Amino acid sequence: MASQHPNARPHTRGLIHRNVRLTSRYVIISNDLAQHPDLTVAAVGLAVIIQSLPAGASVGIKALAARTKGLSEMRIAAALRELEAAGFLARTRERLPDGRFVPRTISYNRPGADREAARETPKARETPKARETREVGEAQEEPPAPKALERRPVPPAAAPAPAPTPPAPTRSPLPERHRAAASLLAGLRGREPRLLLSEPDVRRLAPGVTEWLERGAHPEAVSRTLCAALPHDLAHPAGLLAHRLAALMPPPLPPGPVAPPRPDPLQNCDDCDHAFRAPEPGLCGGCRASAAA
Repeated sequence: MASQHPNARPHTRGLIHRNVRLTSRYVIISNDLAQHPDLTVAAVGLAVIIQSLPAGASVGIKALAARTKGLSEMRIAAALRELEAAGFLARTRERLPDGRFVPRTISYNRPGADREAARETPKARETPKARETREVGEAQEEPPAPKALERRPVPPAAAPAPAPTPPAPTRSPLPERHRAAASLLAGLRGREPRLLLSEPDVRRLAPGVTEWLERGAHPEAVSRTLCAALPHDLAHPAGLLAHRLAALMPPPLPPGPVAPPRPDPLQNCDDCDHAFRAPEPGLCGGCRASAAA
């Protein structure tokens, strides 16, 4: 029979934590975020990065794309929308005194942290000995000074009305010449989801596509060329399309062949009534020779 060791350390299954006490360069993350059942790993990781940044840091999509690896701007935008829906992020626009608008991002370590009332700390239970000591001390105190005149509570000031949201800037309509090109660019995401373009990008790239179409390129051939062999880590689809439109521009179509001259119409000879070709009616060649003889 094998000998038993009652003092042996039991085997631990699963995760083992070996932590040290951190005194600098750390951020506290709640389990509400780390173990959120509806957030993707990309959204949780992005929230951790945002909460670790100092106040005033830039947290735009391009700035976050520069801090992360393997996440495209499209994936970062989707993760930010997840955090907004879960209440861990709020993105607004703040109006400056000069009339300009600047983006404002608020990060919450717990959803609703700025709206929840502060919890009061419960009072400790007083022991009989502590109560006796307090009563003796109160008996030895001097009589209290006369009360001052009561100050009436000042009613809270009404909250300022929110600033009206400025109307969205109106864009000039796209010229009729570029509308077919804009439709082609907007439909690229149906063929390749990574080619999701914003409206300003479509308006900027439309003249290049129009030039392809005017040089005789078929719309299907243009779409196939722009969507072919995309890189797996595509971060700026508009920049890639602008490069391809300029670098792969097809040459203009060559001029068509010159049409041969049209033959003279058929005429009936005034003498023998035979048909012959001539610019005007008259005698055929034989009749003219006989007449000359």
